[in-house]
Amino acid sequence: MPARTGAEYIAGIRERSAEVYISGERVKDVTAHPAFAGGLHTVASLLDMQHDPALRDDMTYTSPTTGDPVGLSFIMPRNADDLKRRRKMITNWAKGSCGMMGRTPDFLNVAVMSMAAGADFCARNRPEFGQNILNYYEFIRENDIVMTHTLVNLQRSRSVGNTPFDDRTDVALSVVDENQDGIVVRGARVLATLGPLSDEIAVYPARTRRVPVGEEGKYAFGFAIPCNMDGLKFQCRDTFDTGRSHFDHPASSRFEEMDAIVFFDDVLVPWERVFLYNDVALCNQWGERTNRNAHTGHQVVTKNVVKALLAASEAQASTDEWGIFCPDYRPLLVARKQMITMYPRMAEILHLLGSSSLMALPAEADLSGPLADEIERYMDTDTATAEERIRLFRLAWDVSCSAFGGRQTLYERYFGGDSARNAALLYQIYDRDPARKLVQEFLSWE
Repeated sequence: MPARTGAEYIAGIRERSAEVYISGERVKDVTAHPAFAGGLHTVASLLDMQHDPALRDDMTYTSPTTGDPVGLSFIMPRNADDLKRRRKMITNWAKGSCGMMGRTPDFLNVAVMSMAAGADFCARNRPEFGQNILNYYEFIRENDIVMTHTLVNLQRSRSVGNTPFDDRTDVALSVVDENQDGIVVRGARVLATLGPLSDEIAVYPARTRRVPVGEEGKYAFGFAIPCNMDGLKFQCRDTFDTGRSHFDHPASSRFEEMDAIVFFDDVLVPWERVFLYNDVALCNQWGERTNRNAHTGHQVVTKNVVKALLAASEAQASTDEWGIFCPDYRPLLVARKQMITMYPRMAEILHLLGSSSLMALPAEADLSGPLADEIERYMDTDTATAEERIRLFRLAWDVSCSAFGGRQTLYERYFGGDSARNAALLYQIYDRDPARKLVQEFLSWE
């Protein structure tokens, strides 16, 4: 099959209906549900660009196996021209979504392509795994498959020390059985962006440093399966597409790509869809190291800057002409100017602390919905129930990620005045004479 049209994509999602839940209800038809309408039709419009006569040559290339035109994001670049062609194609799709959708299909097309190009890496695990990833790459390329992916296990603790996965919690996705047909996996993963709107899901090895001794291999795997596999369930967060007009909500009404928690209830993964298994060393090479100390160190320094400015304003306070003991305005103006960047940084810190858990949040109705048992079992932590966890993270989400949080960030940027204006004001009121004198004295040295 050559590159698909938008209509063919929508028909495929409808025919291969996945088990999707939102707001406490199972979605009978994702393609007809208002929560997914904007994102669905935007993805469809991107695929239609492959058939636009004015863009076709920039969006597709000739399949090396069938001779049909296939999506250019699947190309294995062999030279600089290939990279330029792919960049142009990706740019066209980015313009088509105004850069607002982080998981347009080209993201995983390029990812699977690179894994297939390194098929020998998978073959180090087992020879057949190398062929599996090559076959899968050809399958998604020739059928223009739209994919989602997940690579993070739900966390039970944000403590400083790494908490080992304990299989008794039955939370971290792991292999619970294997047979002649494949491996059987159970557990939960986040964050499947575009999940309800995808044909297939790729499951990457999770980044783990400590797992139960002697059972490391059961947590080490990489595979891909259809989104409608038996036992695979998608729990969506609230939708940002509220059914309002493009005029009222120009971005959310078009670019809602949806995020979901994925529950795996004894899902059978056929051997031909397994790319890595039971080799921790190989799986761990897929990730990158974090810089936790750098993040926390920067946070501490930032907070101390504010405290120092406050202390300076009080130490340099004086009685004004009205007889009021007034703090020095200059340090406070510096602090005000700093807050223009610090408040967005605070939101960023919440993002870093909460990570994907901020997006993988069921609604209140889900706590009494069809997946209530799964939510309670998988989403509790070492110190909180599932409901307490969700309540806390929804607060963090509302402060830093929601429309309300966005308004707060904008407010902090401007409530104290325009940043450029404040900088000019600080320059005007700052006593520059001591600095000038110091420079002049230095220049007079023999």
